[in-house]
Amino acid sequence: MQKMLQPPSRGRYLKLIAVFTILKGVLLLAVGVSLIFLNSRTQLLERIGEWAGDELALVHSPATMYLLNRLQEVVAGGLLRVTGLVSLFYGAVLCTEGVGVYLQRRWAELLMICATALLIPFEAHHLWRNPSLLAAFILAANCFIVWYLCRVLGREKRAQLSHMTEREVARVR
Repeated sequence: MQKMLQPPSRGRYLKLIAVFTILKGVLLLAVGVSLIFLNSRTQLLERIGEWAGDELALVHSPATMYLLNRLQEVVAGGLLRVTGLVSLFYGAVLCTEGVGVYLQRRWAELLMICATALLIPFEAHHLWRNPSLLAAFILAANCFIVWYLCRVLGREKRAQLSHMTEREVARVR
């Protein structure tokens, strides 16, 4: 454990965390763009609905028709556009965090700790309600990221304080 927190390997683990975060951000950006594109293409949605009705014989399935009508209400109500915009915003935040952590900027590490720690309760709730291997992996990865960055930043702070004189330490506190 101590070897993992030492400076030479610290950069390697931070870069791995940064790449993981950048990939999550790119995925969210792609989802956001596709949601906004899908929302603005009502004719495309109508064609998909017609195709599904013709090819899949959905006219005979009341449950499927109900679900399709609910989806149409969501799209028409603008909820899909809002979801797309939120996805774009959070994807941009994740990409910014990832690049900052890759470059080993302290502000990015602090931002990543806060943003990731805030999502852990929601991810745990999602895993509890809808258990899946992917959800468990994402929750475990985010818990590890928060733990690791807290340990690294705490260790750096203690190292900085140990190199200061008592007078400098008193001024910092």
